[in-house]
Amino acid sequence: MIFKKKSNDKIFCIGRNKTGTTSLEKALRDLGYKMGNVPNGERLLKDYEKSDFGPIVKFCKTAQAFQDAPFSWPYTWLILFEHFPNAKFILTLRDEEEWYESITSYHSKLFAGGKRIPTMKDLQNAKYRYKGFVWDASRAVWKTPEDNVYNKEMFIENFKRHNEDVLHFFKDKPNFISLDVSEKGSYLQLCKFLNKKPLYEDFPHLNKTRS
Repeated sequence: MIFKKKSNDKIFCIGRNKTGTTSLEKALRDLGYKMGNVPNGERLLKDYEKSDFGPIVKFCKTAQAFQDAPFSWPYTWLILFEHFPNAKFILTLRDEEEWYESITSYHSKLFAGGKRIPTMKDLQNAKYRYKGFVWDASRAVWKTPEDNVYNKEMFIENFKRHNEDVLHFFKDKPNFISLDVSEKGSYLQLCKFLNKKPLYEDFPHLNKTRS
């Protein structure tokens, strides 16, 4: 499907989940931006699976700024750039080993009682959005083996490829910034990018998985 380009200013946070996106959401809310409803965004999974981005583009009309699914999923950002060329795009980055430990620990707590890395059955039985949503999302985003759902090598390769693709595409574009929210000064970089007056010195640290 080809969409007519529009000039609407939006902010899309296109870093993968567990890269500080919750802290970024808090910072954007505090700066006065209306954030998209994450549960409603996640419910667009079926459209994403079919490569039907019409409902996702329509969802972008409901707020000013958006983060996490479906904006963190592979290549959604490319469709969004085609439709919202004047939007601002923010890629949150994190050390890949720390990221993998964080996402598996977080999912363990949510879907496996904190006892182990979740299995296929754990994800299929998880009651999140709807029963089986997490498994469907896993197939759409990660495509790992059914007997090794959190295959570390494949997870990290997927994570790295996403970041590399985004960084390469946006390397010469002024409406893009990459940030590690744990680094000192990154919040001030964000405010400068958005032309906003800072409200604090560093990003708030929210949704922390481990110490």
